[in-house]
Amino acid sequence: MLKVFNTLSRQIEQFRPRENGKVRMFTCGPSVYRQPHIGNYRTFLYEDLLQRYLEYLGYDVTRLISLTDIEDKAIVEAEKEHVSVKELAERNRRIFLEDSELLRIKSPTYSACMMACSSTAVEEVAKLIKNLLEKDYAYYYKHKGRRNAYYDPLKFEDFGKLSKLDMRQWPRKKRRFHKDTYPGNRWNRGDFILWHGYKEGDLDYWDTEIGKGRPAWNIQDAATIAKYLGFTVDIACGGIDNLTRHHDYTIAILEGVSGEEFAHYWFHGQHVFVDGKKMSKSKGNVYYPSDLVRMGYTGEHIRFFLIYGHYRKRLNFTLKKMKRASQKLDLFKNTIRSLEKAKSEESSRKAKNLVDDLLLAFENNMNNDLNVKDAFDTLFSTLKKLDNLRRREKLSYKDASTAADKFRKIDNVLQIIY
Repeated sequence: MLKVFNTLSRQIEQFRPRENGKVRMFTCGPSVYRQPHIGNYRTFLYEDLLQRYLEYLGYDVTRLISLTDIEDKAIVEAEKEHVSVKELAERNRRIFLEDSELLRIKSPTYSACMMACSSTAVEEVAKLIKNLLEKDYAYYYKHKGRRNAYYDPLKFEDFGKLSKLDMRQWPRKKRRFHKDTYPGNRWNRGDFILWHGYKEGDLDYWDTEIGKGRPAWNIQDAATIAKYLGFTVDIACGGIDNLTRHHDYTIAILEGVSGEEFAHYWFHGQHVFVDGKKMSKSKGNVYYPSDLVRMGYTGEHIRFFLIYGHYRKRLNFTLKKMKRASQKLDLFKNTIRSLEKAKSEESSRKAKNLVDDLLLAFENNMNNDLNVKDAFDTLFSTLKKLDNLRRREKLSYKDASTAADKFRKIDNVLQIIY
């Protein structure tokens, strides 16, 4: 049985979906005010692995990837580059699609463009805010000429339950945070913005049932989820940086409206560092998939490096480690191809046992909270033993063919071999 670490409980739990055989899954996608880097793709890849492994186990998975295409940062970046927000978002959306194809990230259920853009759910945003206003979770407040909408976390009984926020430290004096996001991972202890009201001269706005304006970043995932999946899912995923503020905001909005638990299982992946330091443009140490391709690496090499290591542990990228991981993958693939040379008609009992246990060994490790590294290392160890038996003519061509079929089934999950 699949066991996973649930951020909500901070414990390893046996996975049980709400409905037998079916899984509904939400995964945070990119904010396309900028091009996604390899740290972002590590998150998207562990989420992809999770979906593929659930399907391997026989589940029917409905998955949504959200894409944030309108926010404060996008407006600032578009002005800096002298392009429209739409042009900026479309350029980076295309890059994301190309990189996703390169890295073999499976196209989710929604939508044809591979993700649900937040700008397609503005009417849903308006409906959510209207409902939250009626239930007294939200209110309007005029700030610098804008009639904005804010959420009061003190009105939501379980606020901060995901990040284990100590609400006793919440200030008594009313505070409001007017921006979409704030730098760093500190908590904004105050009311968060849901809607940026229209102000004369704004270029990016919608005319909705709650008036003119644009959705704040904090409500966009909630609206996209409500539009495409409804108010409940089995699994919600993202990067560890989403654990502060963002995901608790999503819970407060959706559960405030529905009164139901949004997601029982929460997954959060750790960061990628470069040479032991956090990636940043100012340090000049940001790597994109295209950078590694120019160095001669394939999409499979990049995917393998980013998944070979537990998703809940920080990954340190260096060019030396990238080269070593790629060589390991190449050797693995070459060794699999060598099994095709098996010509013997009879296998030893040892060979048959090794072939019989291939899938079980893979599943035992993957069922342990997606332990890809141990799963791969165990497979490689078995593969070397099989190739050694082949060299000694103790592996039949039939068993070699069976092993190859099993590796193909495994690669439906890993996507690094064939």
